[in-house]
Amino acid sequence: MAAPKPKQLIRPLVHSLHAYVPGEQPKIRGLIKLNTNENPYPPSPKVLAATRAAVDGRLRLYPNPTAQALRERLAQLHGCGPENIIIGNGSDELLALAVRTFTEPAATARATIGRASGSTVQYFHPSYSLYPVLADIHGATTHAVPLRPDFTLPTVPELKRGKQWDFRAALTLVTTPNAPSGRGYSTAELDALCAAMRGVVVLDEAYVDFAAENALALALKHPHVLISRTFSKAYSLCFQRVGYFVGHPELIAALDKVRDSYNVNGLGQAAALATLGDLPYYRRNFRRIIGTRERLRRELTGLGFEVLPSQTNFLLTKPPGPPAKEWLQRLRDRKILVRWFSASEVNAFLRITIGSDAEADALLKAVQAILHRRR
Repeated sequence: MAAPKPKQLIRPLVHSLHAYVPGEQPKIRGLIKLNTNENPYPPSPKVLAATRAAVDGRLRLYPNPTAQALRERLAQLHGCGPENIIIGNGSDELLALAVRTFTEPAATARATIGRASGSTVQYFHPSYSLYPVLADIHGATTHAVPLRPDFTLPTVPELKRGKQWDFRAALTLVTTPNAPSGRGYSTAELDALCAAMRGVVVLDEAYVDFAAENALALALKHPHVLISRTFSKAYSLCFQRVGYFVGHPELIAALDKVRDSYNVNGLGQAAALATLGDLPYYRRNFRRIIGTRERLRRELTGLGFEVLPSQTNFLLTKPPGPPAKEWLQRLRDRKILVRWFSASEVNAFLRITIGSDAEADALLKAVQAILHRRR
């Protein structure tokens, strides 16, 4: 009997998947990397020291399976109990767990519960492009509903009138502040949306440390709401992959059943704990980044760019003249790497990470050179 071909061994669902496309990680030296929303400033010296100190004989041992010390420290910070918190290998892992825990595959939902909402992963569009990928991997039903044209959040009455929004969706994911637009949403409008929902709602606050307000209280107010946070964007720990959810203990316990054992590495736990021990260092950096963001917004506007208001560590901006995709290459030719998305709602824009002041100056110099050549 002939051996099966590898293609025949792969599930049909996997054959049809479109994988998530991460931002470019350049191999060319000298590029200024403003495309993946990393913090331009390094971790606190105390965090680096704590991570180095953890590189010892413990490397042969498994880490704490539930990141108990980190959960206890986060519970103190957020005024809740450790049972309200689950730690993940980045918040991306927890988003995947939420899909697996709270939604049925579409075929199962039709056969067992008789309503499509039980398999629905709902989100606004545009938002984090990983959401539909996670739903597709699970065989769930994706349901994207457009934001307003200016990327602000529709009100609950507007969503009811539009008849597109599913208030019974098994899982609703809301990026707040929004990516890729940078728009911030108020706690009051998020509260109204959460109160109207009948399924689980995840408020994905990956960029919230750069925003004017946060919605953490909603995870402790509503039993069906989870808040997602990460140590990557604001706390300079992308390399370590640590994120967490805050929410009702029953939702957290359900996620914990699905979680892989020892899912958060020991060095990541040590680094995150040390981060929480030096929050003033990071808050100073937040202020620096916000200051650079506002300066860059003003200067790009003065150069003819349309720049959306941002509550994040990036700007979404429509460049003058040539299409945004052409600007992407022109900037890259000058060793400035930014992000462009092909989706029709945002393909006229560039997304620019807020780097250091020196990186912002280099970007502006490159922009001015490109504009000068057009004259």
